[in-house]
Amino acid sequence: MTDATPLPAGPVVIGGSSGFMGRHLVPRLRSAGREVITISRSGADISWGDQRAIDRAVDGASLVIGLAGKSVNCRYTPENRAEIFRSRLDTTASLSSAIADATAPPPLWINSSTATIYRHAEDRPMTESSGDLGAGFSVEVAKAWERALFADDLPHTRRVALRSAIVLGHGGVLGPLERLARLGLGGAQHDGRWPVSRARRAAGTGHFPGAPHGTQRFSWVHIDDVARIIDFLEVTPSIEGPVNAASPNPSDNAGFMATVRRVLGVGFGPPLPRWMLELGAIGIRTETELVLKSRWVVPEKLTTAGFAFAYPELEGAVRESFSRTSRSAGSSSGKAKG
Repeated sequence: MTDATPLPAGPVVIGGSSGFMGRHLVPRLRSAGREVITISRSGADISWGDQRAIDRAVDGASLVIGLAGKSVNCRYTPENRAEIFRSRLDTTASLSSAIADATAPPPLWINSSTATIYRHAEDRPMTESSGDLGAGFSVEVAKAWERALFADDLPHTRRVALRSAIVLGHGGVLGPLERLARLGLGGAQHDGRWPVSRARRAAGTGHFPGAPHGTQRFSWVHIDDVARIIDFLEVTPSIEGPVNAASPNPSDNAGFMATVRRVLGVGFGPPLPRWMLELGAIGIRTETELVLKSRWVVPEKLTTAGFAFAYPELEGAVRESFSRTSRSAGSSSGKAKG
């Protein structure tokens, strides 16, 4: 497939259109001349809960993309854990119900999942065929999300669970990292010992010591490649089931943070120990698992099928992400793509 391969002409329904990925996909699809129908809690064509409108939108669509779900960038309190589950399972069930009832069901439904479904991996990369699923709260969310995608009998609709690695692009995860790096806090994030309460053990939310010295693997993908993967899946009917959306060239945490500093021209970034990360996470209401878990994921299905990444190398992806608001300057440097 090339980027010039014709795509289907029917409508595209995007559930969860107001998030980071949705805000990128909607204008891109519309600029390509495709009709896009959005579903979100607010500011969209249809609101979640209006099942009749969702049913009408899905019937006759050429593609359904499910992206909805509360961000996991929060403290894993009981209330937040419940909402993380509910926001994914209810919206996925809504799309599944609409497809099941459609007179002309969409030929393809791509639903978000996450590369976090795999175990903490320091020994080998995780692929769709040989990867080991992990345990704990975040993994159980991913497993339940994929079960909801494949729960109903939808014989006319191919389904893909897009197991996305950390998505790079303007904003997103790189926004706060840029601020930290410019403050001199852009060093590698070191794991280590930290007390885990009985309640967090029981909830599966406690992160136990893993890779030291910033050696935890960092799998990533550029948001432009996520959009191109979706295009590729539309015209590659042989691919279904779980698909790893990740660059074929993962880094590690120390290498990633060094790349961020280099691209920003920041020379100083001492390592951040676990205790400092934990206190910071409490202060900004997030979890250290997001940076300390070793995610080592590679795109076996995509590379086997011949997908070519526009941003296969980390520095090119980070450089483009930071220069997106001044694209002309970035492109003239000759380093917009890796």
